[in-house]
Amino acid sequence: MHQFLNATGRKVSVVNLDPANDFLPYPCAINISDLITLQDVMEELKLGPNGGMMYCMEFLEKNFDWFEEKLKSLGDNYILFDFPGQVELFTHHNSVKNIIERLQKLNYRLVTIHLVDAHYCTDPTKYISILLISLKTMLQIELPHINVLSKVDLMESYGKLAFNLDFYTEVQDLSYLLQHLDEDPFASKFKELNKALCGLIEDFNLVGFNTLCIEDKNSVLKLVQVIDKANGYVFGGLTEGNESIMLAAMGANTTTLSDILEVQERWLNSREDYDEWELKQQQMEQAQKNVKAK
Repeated sequence: MHQFLNATGRKVSVVNLDPANDFLPYPCAINISDLITLQDVMEELKLGPNGGMMYCMEFLEKNFDWFEEKLKSLGDNYILFDFPGQVELFTHHNSVKNIIERLQKLNYRLVTIHLVDAHYCTDPTKYISILLISLKTMLQIELPHINVLSKVDLMESYGKLAFNLDFYTEVQDLSYLLQHLDEDPFASKFKELNKALCGLIEDFNLVGFNTLCIEDKNSVLKLVQVIDKANGYVFGGLTEGNESIMLAAMGANTTTLSDILEVQERWLNSREDYDEWELKQQQMEQAQKNVKAK
């Protein structure tokens, strides 16, 4: 994402807030490891990885002045905050929420991007779990929130979907999913619990998903458009004569059913045909470049 946004001309900085992230695959503008590391916490305080991670976030919250001073050096850059993946930090622990609230007081316009491996959709019990985690995170963090099924190109290597992809992205009538849960020897023991959990998710009616294949530029671009509208980037500055607000209102840049059907066709139904076509296109483009070079 850092490479993609830079290629579009944005000044982008990545902030690593994962104290267990020892090998960063991106250029890091601010690194929490300069303040505290999970390894040090575990060794000095004799905590496990989960407790140690919570302590690190609490330590960052108490030393927010250090963080604020570091952020000043980034100026008006577009910032990607890379948080740990431990769900407890976003479902019921308050330090991340408090850090986010303080960032908002510094006039950062934030949006939460919650990445979930798409292959969980192939297992009804796991799909219900990610719905619950997504819902609880949305309620806890209280930011504009975008749930993303990532690695959608690898989805069916873990199994077949029981329904079309749009059933999972739009979180449609979960009563159909209950039938599949009842067929599972283990899950069938908890019919009433399954029914109650599905009812809870449907009552809130908040959860939905976008899709992402990070190797596909069009997939990344569509997700960036959704993100830009959620955090207000697409609206530009609130200055006189700024037409971007009206343009943004006219072009919704939201994921539609046709977009999801296109993803299903590309990555699930006819992947081999698309791969073959793209390979031929690349070969033709390379041949044209070779001709021009001569």
